[in-house]
Amino acid sequence: MIKSMTGFGKAICELPDKKISIEIKSLNSKQLDVNMRLPNLYRQKDLVLRNELSSQIGRGKVDVGFYIDFHGSEKNAIINAPVIENYYNQIKPISDKLGLSDNADILKTIMPLPDTVKIEQNELDEEEWKLIFTSFKEALSNINEFRAQEGEVLKIDIVERIENIRSLMLQIEPYETERIEKVRTRILDQLNELKDKITIDQNRFEQEMIYYLEKLDVTEEKVRLTNHLDYFTETVEKEELVGKKLGFIAQEIGREINTMGSKANHAEIQKLVIQMKDELEKIKEQNLNIL
Repeated sequence: MIKSMTGFGKAICELPDKKISIEIKSLNSKQLDVNMRLPNLYRQKDLVLRNELSSQIGRGKVDVGFYIDFHGSEKNAIINAPVIENYYNQIKPISDKLGLSDNADILKTIMPLPDTVKIEQNELDEEEWKLIFTSFKEALSNINEFRAQEGEVLKIDIVERIENIRSLMLQIEPYETERIEKVRTRILDQLNELKDKITIDQNRFEQEMIYYLEKLDVTEEKVRLTNHLDYFTETVEKEELVGKKLGFIAQEIGREINTMGSKANHAEIQKLVIQMKDELEKIKEQNLNIL
């Protein structure tokens, strides 16, 4: 089963004094890129969370957020009286000198200044952390489920486009005989115009004609392209974490299609080649999001 790198997972941890919502979002990226937003109390567990996440997520640009909703008022915010007094002792003389003697206005000025309120840092409760970590793993499970669902949609799309390329390749065959006859006829017509001026060695001419027409033959390219298409489909069906591998196979598919285009020498074949390229580009775009 293939997975998308795009996903969203959420879990809620209910504790006696608070509710913690854990959200994990991911987008496509060449490697794992994690942005972790944690409350100060849980930052000591940053590495534990990252290790668990990397073992579950693989690749992607991942944002992790812990959002706390306290039940009632938070009790660890304390007025820092010595700091406020120090601010007051500095501001009061200036206020008196300017004739601004309202103490309430001075207090309004002081309170937004740094360190007027201090937050007492609680110790992390390990039993509480076990519950939070369990919820974190639940959020990871949810985002992986989301990614699997998105991956199934991607799989259906790219496999359909692979089969479209196969169908377009098969449509080339009826034009191949016609193309060879047109090339042969064109060369013969040009030689007939010169027959009074030059002598043609018929045997040598046939040898050169065969050599020239072999250079236009796309049988080998079709065989290799078929193999690459089969390998692409097998990889999608049987393997996980295939994004990079599918990218390599898509490159090989592109090489064969380009070679067929360079040998086309026929308007209808060229149109089919362009349609194959269009399907391949859409596959590559989708593959950027496959894990």
